[in-house]
Amino acid sequence: MTSTRVVVTGLGATSPVGGDVKTTWDALLAGRSGIRHLDDEWVEQLPVKIGGRVAVDPSEVLERVKARRLDRASQFAMVAADQAWADAGLEGSGLEPERLSVSLASGIGGVTTLLSNYDTLLEKGARRVSPLAVPMLMPNAPAANVSLKYGARGAVHAPTSACASGNEAIAMAIDLIRLGRADVVLAGGTEAAMHPLPMAAFANMMALSKTGTDDDRDPASVSRPWDVARDGFVLGEGGAVLVLESEESANARGAHIYATVLGAGISNDAHDIAQPDPEGRGGTRAIQMALREGDVDPATVVHVNAHATSTPKGDIAEGLMLHTVLGSHVDQCVVTSTKSMTGHLLGGAGALEAVATVMALQDRTSPPTINLDDKDPEVDLDIPTSARTLPDGDIVALNNSFGFGGANVAVAFGSAS
Repeated sequence: MTSTRVVVTGLGATSPVGGDVKTTWDALLAGRSGIRHLDDEWVEQLPVKIGGRVAVDPSEVLERVKARRLDRASQFAMVAADQAWADAGLEGSGLEPERLSVSLASGIGGVTTLLSNYDTLLEKGARRVSPLAVPMLMPNAPAANVSLKYGARGAVHAPTSACASGNEAIAMAIDLIRLGRADVVLAGGTEAAMHPLPMAAFANMMALSKTGTDDDRDPASVSRPWDVARDGFVLGEGGAVLVLESEESANARGAHIYATVLGAGISNDAHDIAQPDPEGRGGTRAIQMALREGDVDPATVVHVNAHATSTPKGDIAEGLMLHTVLGSHVDQCVVTSTKSMTGHLLGGAGALEAVATVMALQDRTSPPTINLDDKDPEVDLDIPTSARTLPDGDIVALNNSFGFGGANVAVAFGSAS
């Protein structure tokens, strides 16, 4: 592993609150929610009828014929990657294809393609199943399609670690650059699981909130991390991509640098397939590793984009982690959960929240957590309910992600010098 510095030079996103980074970031700072009643016919059979559809459907952005050959998860990835590529100014940059890699995750993959083709099999027979079904549904399809679009001939990875997948893809991208295997990596995550089967499954395991499904309750008020009334997450969809680049490469082409990527930590709870370790020991190790890798003084951590999904146990465990790692400095740290507005994007969550973390450093502003009307007394954190200014100088922000299977990933970002 080399001492190569890694920086962020491009951002792209499509989310329930905006069709690109600017609109998404503006909405997050304003505390606007993207959670709404779903109008699909199949939703009537479900105990949960709300979710976070993307604000701008990919059909409005992508060329129609090409879009039809992509699962919805790959469509989100392509939209976000196109934005990030343009934002980084990589078109015509002369980047060697062999020095370009992709690390793009999904927690579930092309589930809508899989299930729709199974319906076709049952209703119309085997001959009517799409010959493109496998290339569309495979978990590495988003990464593969982005690599094809931009001719990436370096490593193309698709890590899968449930809701930690997007953040793990970023951690993997850091390693690719520091190991000298790439100069530029398109890194991020995507998810498109708005379908009756996964929604019913999440609801039946008591992971989704079942409030807000009636017309008399505002869906925007349901995702409420750290609030005493929280009872589960709200499903969202979308994707985000960051361009990670060696500082040498970025400086050589005069690229704008949003932030530095200081370090990442990955661990596992080995506690339960779905529930987090109630003491947060695995997540604590991941955060400690991220800070140690980046030689970060905990006193310089002023912001955390928390995983905080609005589940009873997970939100408490993450608070314990931050107290353990930051100690007395935790009082100086502004903590937020943007899932209160976007819902939970599963494998895309860590990537979208990484974009928000980078923008918080860039603009020196933390987005709020909405719907925090009555903070759980077990949560002793500074969680503002309106946008908060972050301090000047060299500062650090953390992006945490945790997933089923006990997966824990933390990435530490530093302000651009």
